[in-house]
Amino acid sequence: MGIGDKVRHKIEEVAGAAKEKVGEATGNERLRAEGATEQTEANVKQAGDHVGDAARDTRDAFRP
Repeated sequence: MGIGDKVRHKIEEVAGAAKEKVGEATGNERLRAEGATEQTEANVKQAGDHVGDAARDTRDAFRP
C-alpha cells in the first residue's frame, strides 16, 4: 500500500470516531452507529495495509 492509502484510511477512522462521538453527545443513535461502522471499515482497511506490508517485507527478505 502506498502512503496515500494509509493516510486516507487513518482519516476515515478518525472521521468515523468523530461521527460516533457526535452521535453519542446528541443522542442520535443512527449517527453513532454510522460512525462506528465507518471506523470499523477503516480499521479493516488498515489491517489489509498491514498484511500487504508484511507480505512485501517477507518477499524482500528472501530476495538475494
